[in-house]
Amino acid sequence: MEVSEIGYGAWGIGGKQWLGGDDDTSLGALRRAIDSGVNFIDTALAYNEGHSETLIGKVIRETKSKVYVATKIPPKNRIWPAKPGVPVVDVFPYEYVIESTETSLKNLGVEQLDLQQLHVWNPIWFLQDEWRRAVEKLKSSGKIRAFGVSINDHQPESALDLVASKMVDTVQVIYNIFEQSPERWLFPACIEHGVGVLARVPLDEGALTGTLRTDTKFEAEDFRAWYFRDGRLDEVVPRVAELEAATQAMAGTLAQRALRFCLTHPAVSTVIPGMRKNSSVDLNCAVSDLGPLNPSELAVMRRHVWLKNYYA
Repeated sequence: MEVSEIGYGAWGIGGKQWLGGDDDTSLGALRRAIDSGVNFIDTALAYNEGHSETLIGKVIRETKSKVYVATKIPPKNRIWPAKPGVPVVDVFPYEYVIESTETSLKNLGVEQLDLQQLHVWNPIWFLQDEWRRAVEKLKSSGKIRAFGVSINDHQPESALDLVASKMVDTVQVIYNIFEQSPERWLFPACIEHGVGVLARVPLDEGALTGTLRTDTKFEAEDFRAWYFRDGRLDEVVPRVAELEAATQAMAGTLAQRALRFCLTHPAVSTVIPGMRKNSSVDLNCAVSDLGPLNPSELAVMRRHVWLKNYYA
């Protein structure tokens, strides 16, 4: 599948954990993205219990452009990330994988998913056959075209055996200026074995847009209120300010530079930032005109790696 390097991350348009938007605005942004050349959308059944999928289905039925849609099967126990030692039968049993896929097909109004993914991953599941049998069934029946996993937060090396096995077509992983660990082992393995990479959280949940301040407030139900809890903006804002100062001579806004950082790595197939407004669509899609970073620019970016895990 030839996918656009700027993809559409559709968690935010689900409208539950990312507040401050509405369906009409989201639909407009999604249509604008497709009109601007975006042909890859990443969603999940868990994004407001399928509401994100339903909105996407409405738009892809309207457009004449070819759009590839990826979705994800939520863990049956509804625990993110996957906990060590929990058997796959508790998280992705055979019948559940099949049923979840059928639900996503119905929400999207399509007969085949371009990419189905497990929404969490645990390396102990590699040799357990519940999910394997389900994927084989879904592929042989034509319900899915490709299969992948969304790797647990900040655990890129947990999928190395999976990538080498060629049982997956893609992996989805956190990758941004702060979180560069996929470059060490995962990305070389993906290149070697021909596995596509979906770079998620390329803007660190909004931190790398440069628009947050130490006094920024989010509604209590907003995911970002949890992510930036306990005074974390006091850590984030100064680091982002240092990054912005160090990269101000580079083309684009800080958010555009952050996306360019991701796309410069040859393993990355697409980045999937959230885009709930037309203005975000326009800025993100313009990144393709700016091109990759040059070696000296990349070297400056690499110095801003930051080992943290705000999902813990």
